[in-house]
Amino acid sequence: MGGPSGFRSGLRPPSGKGLCTEASTFPRALYVNCDLPGESRRLEEPETFYRSVRESIVIFDEIHQLPDPSRLLKIGADAFPGLQILATGSSTLGATRKFRDALTGRKRSLTLSPILVEELSAFGSGDLNKRLFRGGLPPVLLNDGIDDGFYAEWMDSYYARDVQELFRVEKRGAFLRLMELLLRQSGGMVEPTSLARDCGLSRPTVLSYIDAMQITHVVRMLRPYHGESARELVHQPKVYAFDTGFVRFAKGWNDLRPEDCGLLWEHVALDALLFHVGSHAIHYWRDKQGREVDFVIPRGRGEADAVECKWTPTAFDPKGVIAFRALHPKGRNVVLSPAIQKPFSRSYGPLTVEFLPLAAFHPPAPLG
Repeated sequence: MGGPSGFRSGLRPPSGKGLCTEASTFPRALYVNCDLPGESRRLEEPETFYRSVRESIVIFDEIHQLPDPSRLLKIGADAFPGLQILATGSSTLGATRKFRDALTGRKRSLTLSPILVEELSAFGSGDLNKRLFRGGLPPVLLNDGIDDGFYAEWMDSYYARDVQELFRVEKRGAFLRLMELLLRQSGGMVEPTSLARDCGLSRPTVLSYIDAMQITHVVRMLRPYHGESARELVHQPKVYAFDTGFVRFAKGWNDLRPEDCGLLWEHVALDALLFHVGSHAIHYWRDKQGREVDFVIPRGRGEADAVECKWTPTAFDPKGVIAFRALHPKGRNVVLSPAIQKPFSRSYGPLTVEFLPLAAFHPPAPLG
């Protein structure tokens, strides 16, 4: 948490069976479930509450359910600096209008991703295929069986508690239909006009709904990397869903073919990249002839890493990276694959490409 006080916002399923459940198991901490009316009443007088705390850490789970959560946190940080505070919410804490104070200088925010590849062993399995098929939310990954009802229930609960509550979106059917379309198109290009037609919505409404999904971390939009060449795409984004299990569920896949694994591996690799560099530092590249690079990570001064994600190394076709380097010559060229155990390099004419396991790639630090 860093410093005497820290506020943490994390993505978790609105059903409450989620990524922040571990907060209740912290040793020497007072755990407060703000979803319970009795606990909410207990927090109406923040100073009285804080004076009663005997633990060194206090955890406010589902803090966005309180009428004025920012006031509670501000008093804790200012008047009780020796106390460490961990606050979790169903989406990003700042999304709710209840947060009247940005708490600038008083907090550090952390968005929790689904379980990363390197964390699988901590959940009793190193089975990557299981992670791709089920997704990275602990309840489904740890479950003995596969319950597709979980995904449908999650989406309903997400709309009811995160979207309707925070954004006052009233067209439930259209919103969930748009969400399902984005899940199906995950890893591909986004065209708001066609989405509006398919969902029976206006284009501005589609853009507004997508914005809500981005704020609540359910989808990610990657912007194209470009220079001054007229051959490059400069506007149209790509969409990625936050979890592979929901992509698989929306597509109706009962098993995974190699080409399915390739798409889902791209999502898992993106999770790892986002963990290291953040969403604003990752782009994709595509030219008007359809040549593409999965991810581009700028290093500054015209230098950028080109990253391709392949289920098997033999699936790599260098044409996209070659076309990219013709316009942007500086940077590393990397292929990430779960089939690679030991790093190696290959040359394609003047182009050198590194083939790496995911854990061996160390992306550049975010540009300041």
